[in-house]
Amino acid sequence: MFKLMEWSLERMREWVAGGMQSVRECESSALGTALCLALLFIWYCYRVGCEHAAPSLRGGFTPEPRGSTVPGGVLSSDLTSRGGSLKLRQVTGVGGGGVSEDELNGFAYCQSPECFRCTKPGESLNQRLYHSLQEYAKRYTWAGMGRVHKGVREQGRYLLCSRPSIQKPEVFFLPDLPSAPFFSREAQKHDVELLERSFPALLAEFESAYRLPSSRTGSSLPLGWKANSTPSGQWWTFYLVNQGTPMVLNARRCPRAWRVLGQLRTFIANNVFGNACFSVLSPGANITEHYGPTNVRLRCHLGLKVPPGCELVVGGEPQCWSEGSCLLFDDSFLHTAFHDGSAEDGPRAVFMVDLWHPNVAAAERQALDYIFTPGR
Repeated sequence: MFKLMEWSLERMREWVAGGMQSVRECESSALGTALCLALLFIWYCYRVGCEHAAPSLRGGFTPEPRGSTVPGGVLSSDLTSRGGSLKLRQVTGVGGGGVSEDELNGFAYCQSPECFRCTKPGESLNQRLYHSLQEYAKRYTWAGMGRVHKGVREQGRYLLCSRPSIQKPEVFFLPDLPSAPFFSREAQKHDVELLERSFPALLAEFESAYRLPSSRTGSSLPLGWKANSTPSGQWWTFYLVNQGTPMVLNARRCPRAWRVLGQLRTFIANNVFGNACFSVLSPGANITEHYGPTNVRLRCHLGLKVPPGCELVVGGEPQCWSEGSCLLFDDSFLHTAFHDGSAEDGPRAVFMVDLWHPNVAAAERQALDYIFTPGR
């Protein structure tokens, strides 16, 4: 009887000891699991905070108080997207000093003799293009360069032809691309849908930028806006990217629009054919008929404010904007826009971005980015 009781007590002690050990092991495992979950939560909060604290997706801007000066050499931030990288370049004044807001926003850009957009077609341009293509091919490859080589070689025939034409890009023509004045939204479905989903945010930032104070005494232009020449009325643009160059101060004022640009797959971010801006036409404005610089891009207009009497005509085909919807068109066709509404209707406003033509291959895009790098 005593042996049985001794054996039972011994077994009970073993069971209790085993149970306590199991509890200690479970506590250790639970503590480890809780610690891992806490670390994951802290990492997640850090990443979300990084993305939302800065206007750009990568690196970001550091917002500064409005009205403060921006010394040269303080701007170094990258925005990397699926379609390429958009870099904020350092801007310095003469002797390394500060620069004015207009200079920083690139409004004097087209005064440069190196500006491709304003270079008249001729032998000098053809030679520069061919030299750049040869540099690219030596550094990388000639593979896939057939159409680009043909386009560069025959630029004179395309651009110097004096006969009237409905399509006549002013700087570069890539042959054998399907062309039409307007394209279906399916041509760049992802980016069109992204822009349309971003309509409320883009409209809010447009209204904020449009209400900025004047940039200088006696000027009617708000900060960051540029006036374009028109036969009648007013045409204003607020550039986030102008000819492939980010407009740093404007981008800081529109962080959500800048973030949208970084999410676009086909935005032309790395060469002089890429632009992104808010564009405003006042009642009575009429833009002179003109050709765009190239057929390798499609220009996309997202309607923000569209009063009655506004129309876009491309290659003789008229279209009307619609608020919250995109229009895709090839601006190498002769095109114009006008606002025939009354003063009570208010301005027409769109968000404009330049996207790659869907039939320009990846290898061709890379070569064109190299050939038409801003400042080359």
